[in-house]
Amino acid sequence: MEGFHTEPDNRNTEFATDPHRDYETLCAEFMTYRLKLREFIRTVGDYTLIPGAALSLGDSSTFHFSDPANPYYRYIKETYGTNVVTASTHISVGVEDAETLIRAYRVIRCEAALFLALSATSPFLDGEITGYHSVRWHRFPQTPENVPMFADHASYCAWIDEQMASGAMQNIRHLWLSARPNGDNAPHDLNRLELRVCDRIADPAFLWGITALLEARIQQILAEPDLDPFVMTETEPGGLKATALANEAEASRHSLDARLTRWSDGKLLPVRDWLAGYIEEVRPYAKAAGFACHLKGLDQVLEQGSVAQQWLAKCKAGASVETVLRDAIEEAEARDYAFRCGCVETDEA
Repeated sequence: MEGFHTEPDNRNTEFATDPHRDYETLCAEFMTYRLKLREFIRTVGDYTLIPGAALSLGDSSTFHFSDPANPYYRYIKETYGTNVVTASTHISVGVEDAETLIRAYRVIRCEAALFLALSATSPFLDGEITGYHSVRWHRFPQTPENVPMFADHASYCAWIDEQMASGAMQNIRHLWLSARPNGDNAPHDLNRLELRVCDRIADPAFLWGITALLEARIQQILAEPDLDPFVMTETEPGGLKATALANEAEASRHSLDARLTRWSDGKLLPVRDWLAGYIEEVRPYAKAAGFACHLKGLDQVLEQGSVAQQWLAKCKAGASVETVLRDAIEEAEARDYAFRCGCVETDEA
């Protein structure tokens, strides 16, 4: 279908909205894509979109090629196997100046665990409780292994060129981490920051809330030139990266019950406390830009827990994994048809 792209495993497809400045237009385009996909797969067979970000009911032992003749897809299968068979939501926010974009990358990479904690929707794999709230992020291969925080655009370009020359990256898209600078001619021409850490978000209203949170933070970064881990702390870049990775690992296991280390002051604190202050800090920027209304739904998630936590609570109360997923499938479909507005890029499974 026009606007949809294949992924290496044929249980996934990807679509991306065009860039827009207002949420109403973005929402309408996003939901048009999602509902078009829902309606198409019904014509093929008894198929539906599955909430969550992993193969909750299986089978994760077998890779289902969408295009065996594609050498890049074959490389992914042989290198990573079904660890890549996940569904996620990638949110891109435009930033015109390359140096400012690299600074925004440093900030958001240090804070990506907050967005993972909010969006965790993959506590199950192959019908079993995994012990993780985002087993997707636990399993997904971040590659190359050691991605710097990058001091400037020139160092980013030089590093990417080195990875491509060495074969560590097969192409410019083969940079898999929580956040990355991006552009139509990356790495040299950049125009957006892409947050890649979020699990697939089924609830449209919650998706707009997380998108608004990211955009508001970037608005703040644009307004405050000293908002930068390289300026506000004396922590070495390697230490910042290690803390960010440790926070992501903690969030993947415990989502909104995690305790994370805040980069700005080194404090270890409950992620709910960090998020509560974070949301209030960016709210004035969202208000000034006219989209603060979308932040409202985040307060409810902080109170009730992530989707993963809510699903696990149902299992603890006696429901089976299959029952939880069946109910979530029905709820997601009803919600999609009742709520026709959205934004961003997402893998759908």
